[in-house]
Amino acid sequence: MPAVCMYFQVHQPVRLRRFSLYDEHQPEDLYERYFDMELNEKVFNKVADKCYLPTNKLLLELIGKHKGKFRISYSLTGTFLEQAKKYRPEVLDSFKELVETGCVDLLNETYYHSLCSLFEDKTEFLEQVRKHSEELQELFSMESDVFRNTEALFSNEIAKLAEEFGYKGIIAEGHERVLGWRSPNYVYSVKGAKKIAALLRNYKLSDDISYRFSARWWPEWPLTADKFARWLSASPGQCINLFMDYETFGEHQWKETGIFEFLRHLPAEALKYDSLTFRTPDDVISESKPVGEIDVPYPLSWADIERDTSAWLGNAMQRECFSMLQNLEKEVRETRDENVLHVWRLLQNSDHLYYLCTKSWADGDVHKYFSPFPSPYDGFINYMNILQDFRKVVEKM
Repeated sequence: MPAVCMYFQVHQPVRLRRFSLYDEHQPEDLYERYFDMELNEKVFNKVADKCYLPTNKLLLELIGKHKGKFRISYSLTGTFLEQAKKYRPEVLDSFKELVETGCVDLLNETYYHSLCSLFEDKTEFLEQVRKHSEELQELFSMESDVFRNTEALFSNEIAKLAEEFGYKGIIAEGHERVLGWRSPNYVYSVKGAKKIAALLRNYKLSDDISYRFSARWWPEWPLTADKFARWLSASPGQCINLFMDYETFGEHQWKETGIFEFLRHLPAEALKYDSLTFRTPDDVISESKPVGEIDVPYPLSWADIERDTSAWLGNAMQRECFSMLQNLEKEVRETRDENVLHVWRLLQNSDHLYYLCTKSWADGDVHKYFSPFPSPYDGFINYMNILQDFRKVVEKM
């Protein structure tokens, strides 16, 4: 009996101000100095109205309607939670209401949605994961046994570290590069780790909803709930992992596409099949044993065609910024200033590097869609200006 495991990534970056090293009238407050608070509030409110509030309301109704048979999971990044508290507390309250149903699990990740798992020194990685776990405990009184790294970044080393942090499960991309002929619809162990179980995203079925739902060129358009439920029922395995950005609902796929009606009817259509149940990642790892082992010596992600780190570290501009971020760690920690540490961590948002991507074709279009800069080169100049200014601030302390 395959478990339909629906997991949603909920993240909002803290976007950067347009910054010049030659402006002598920069704010003293580092947050005001580097981050565009007006834009952040504007974007958060827009997405709250289009996605977070209506989708949370709908899912709460579905959970009540199906009396415990419909279960879902989220990963709420620290930067999302901070903005929810600041700009729209009712969004945070709506997530709390979902968690209180007992049918919603929350996963852990890096608090700042950063690439610190790729730092040579893993201290920062451990601290961000711990900070995220503490935040979920404080806001939702919930702990998770499953870890989902930023952008599903995964490798043997990252899985082993997550295991050492105490996690029993980890999320990864179920790509042929890892699986070969095998299916992502099973639980796997990880080479070099002793106990942690890997849940692999069924990217084909996930992307049918998140990317192709409104694509009229797609032979399967329009995608209806009964059609998709039929596909799920025909998928063998232990678990069908549907992992996607939460903004799929109402933001990336607008209300006018029918995405909310699709979601409204999906649980009932799926539960018509005796072979299907809805489970959370925590449920799956506690109920299913690994059927084989995966070996991922180099980082895998869920981004772009390559499914590697090239979305953030694929060109010299990105690598230069990442290197500067990493090299600032020792000096930042030596300041013993919590505000400076927080700003450095906000500057680690993976989105800042994502905007500098110079890929072409379809991947490039996705990067342009999310970026607030006219081009990757404009983004690089702005980001580097901020990093250089921040380094000077730290050196003077």
